[in-house]
Amino acid sequence: QVQLVESGGGLVQAGGSLKLSCAASGRFFSINVMGWYLQAAGTQRELVATITDSGSTDYADSVQGRFTISRDNAKNKVYLQMNSLKREETDVYYCKARIIQLGYRDSRIHFLYWGQGTQVTVSS
Repeated sequence: QVQLVESGGGLVQAGGSLKLSCAASGRFFSINVMGWYLQAAGTQRELVATITDSGSTDYADSVQGRFTISRDNAKNKVYLQMNSLKREETDVYYCKARIIQLGYRDSRIHFLYWGQGTQVTVSS
């Protein structure tokens, strides 16, 4: 059973920093893309940042230059360094991973997994 477990959320003042971590565990062949999404109450999940297994990154326009996504492929972990946080970025942040399993005759089968979410609260 594959699991994603986030950590690092909490309370921070506006302008401060937090670093989120997400670890993937279980049996799988490899992890393709990992990313972070946020979801405010009553809304759909929105992209914050993604990173491929080769290190290519993508960011939401609103976090460009303030957030940095990174990953440790050996540890199956992804991180999100968040700087200059704003009050409106108070949300639950979710880790997502596209995980590859081997199927018949080593075919690649992709599965999407989500973590349980970690709360980030930015106070004024």
